[in-house]
Amino acid sequence: MRLKSKKVIVTGGASGIGRAICTVFAKEGASVVVADIDESASLETLYQIQSEGGQATTITTDVSSEESVCEMVSASASFLGGVDILVNDAAAFVFGRLEDVTLKDWETVFGVNVIGASSTVKHTLPYLKRSASPNIVNIASVSGFIAQPAFVPYNTSKGALLQLTRCLAMDLAEFKVRVNAVCPGAIYTPATEKHIAFENADRDEFLEKAGQGSFLNRVGQPEEVAYAALFLASDEASFITGTHLVVDGGATV
Repeated sequence: MRLKSKKVIVTGGASGIGRAICTVFAKEGASVVVADIDESASLETLYQIQSEGGQATTITTDVSSEESVCEMVSASASFLGGVDILVNDAAAFVFGRLEDVTLKDWETVFGVNVIGASSTVKHTLPYLKRSASPNIVNIASVSGFIAQPAFVPYNTSKGALLQLTRCLAMDLAEFKVRVNAVCPGAIYTPATEKHIAFENADRDEFLEKAGQGSFLNRVGQPEEVAYAALFLASDEASFITGTHLVVDGGATV
């Protein structure tokens, strides 16, 4: 019960890492808002939490729309009775080489991965300031600090999210708001299937190769990222801010 009575918003909570974060946080005693653009998948996350005795609700949200974010945060604070923890997990997966991507691609990936995260922080901040232990966890990626082929938009956006994390940690310290990031490596999620389709790769070969890139010779599971986020969100990490925790099985060492 490391998050007993904590009030949490998780963007991108409908599936993958976001769903794992929602369920793990709920098991640890938090009340959770699952904020995601995918209403049906959000409900699946909600039912999973409720079936395990947790407390949660869903709010359909497009983080690239400031109006949608503002409405979500207001509704979340009403449901939760405030906000203690914000997890920015919502992400747009846009891959390709520079000459292949369009202006719309850039607007999409930055609108969700960077501007969406900053907008959610902006509108959640008044509630975080009133919390006794406020903190923000951004789900970034190892793609934010290593180069990968044909990953230009996504890598660039995740690099920006890491810098946003550091800047927010500095600027929000006066309000005792901690800001950290988790950087997953190869984790098996629905986004993995999108990447396989983008590469037009054989699924088994793709996953085997991805696993071979780590010391542990496998891809990770969403719950393994969720527990890293749990640590950063908990009071156990009370003297940690402005940093990132890599969860990649040693692939980027």
